Amino acid sequence: MTRWKPTTLTGWGRNRITRTAAARPERPRELDAAVADTRDVTVLARGAGRAYGDAALNDGARVVLTERLDRILSFDAASGVAVCEPGVTFADLLETFLPRGFMPPASPGTAFATVGGAVAADVHGKNHDRHGSFGDHVEWFDLLLADGSTRRITPESDAELFAATIGGMGLTGIVRAVAFRLLPRATPWVTVREKRIADLDGYLESFAQVRDSVTFSVGWIDALARGSSLGQGILETAEFHEDRAMPAPPRPRRVPVDLPSFALNRLSVRAFNELYRRRVPTAGRERQRSFSKLLYPLDALHDWNRIYGRRGFYQFQCVLPDRTARAGLRSLLETIAGTGNPSFLAVLKTLGRTGRGHLSFPMRGHTLALDFPCGGGADELLHRLEAITLEYGGRIYLAKDSLLSRAGFRAMYPELPRFEAVLQRVDPGARFMSDLARRLGLKGAA
Repeated sequence: MTRWKPTTLTGWGRNRITRTAAARPERPRELDAAVADTRDVTVLARGAGRAYGDAALNDGARVVLTERLDRILSFDAASGVAVCEPGVTFADLLETFLPRGFMPPASPGTAFATVGGAVAADVHGKNHDRHGSFGDHVEWFDLLLADGSTRRITPESDAELFAATIGGMGLTGIVRAVAFRLLPRATPWVTVREKRIADLDGYLESFAQVRDSVTFSVGWIDALARGSSLGQGILETAEFHEDRAMPAPPRPRRVPVDLPSFALNRLSVRAFNELYRRRVPTAGRERQRSFSKLLYPLDALHDWNRIYGRRGFYQFQCVLPDRTARAGLRSLLETIAGTGNPSFLAVLKTLGRTGRGHLSFPMRGHTLALDFPCGGGADELLHRLEAITLEYGGRIYLAKDSLLSRAGFRAMYPELPRFEAVLQRVDPGARFMSDLARRLGLKGAA
């Protein structure tokens, strides 16, 4: 009999607290038993809990925590194909494979995220223009379905279920194992080039020059800048460095307490933004950095989400197609700067292609991500940003979202009817459920 423990859970944004019953299986057979034990209540898989909003929450029902299903089952160096359980983290992948010259094909902004979460969110990284998102490299996965059976799903065996699971936010079933291709010729060090960008037009021109020629690129934007400085920031590009010596293990710091809500305000964030921009010389600079620090700069500060205080924060991330990016980004940034809501984590990247999943976030275009403390009009601001995203033909990332409307969701994801048809086929009783699914009206949720 599965042991279910009353548990309080929240997303990484800490903007909503839920109460649920959780199980923590350590073997696949225990996972099967846990799902079989939920015939009369909904259930959801949850990995590291790094989804910002409600995608990994199931309030009042049950959650299966997959963090102990963390075994790397096999690896073929000739093909680069690894087979893992869902709880394997990106930190595990780097520790195991980077010394052998292999890297995850796409990685989110934290090494604490899991492979199961990477499939569910079809995560992308700083190399999307070159290598696409995680789902582009998945060969197959073993999926535990609502009827208790497990099927190995490939694009050939069931193309629609494969596409519904990649980026499907865990609603088609629970991944028991996944096979994906690692990328070769990776090293523990990268050469990073940084330069100041004066404004939004300068950003778009710089990205146009590098997006098809460099491996990694990412931009930080001063979201409070206005007028002629709108969109100013720092652009980073990186390539692997020949040094293969493994760097010393990092010594991360921790945010020990929730900061007071008044700590993040327009003045403090403006001061931070100015100091952060000026850390890069006017002429730019080049330096060597460990690969992990390039991918995961925020992991150096554990529990950094406590900076936003007890009320938590929202993250907003959208992508706009290239044809509307200039006007759309300008409208987004002008709206944000005009409200004065402080966001010192504002990131701009380019994406190269549309993902394989029905609900995959990426499309060829520019993606903007920002954090906003809850309160102070943040809810209203995010609804305005949703409207602008829709106006310019973009979409919002479900793994980061907390407030997207049902109408906006349906307009942004044109493959949604195909996704819902798969859910009706494989889970007609809606056994796999999340708070995100309820909010967006998936699976007939009220």
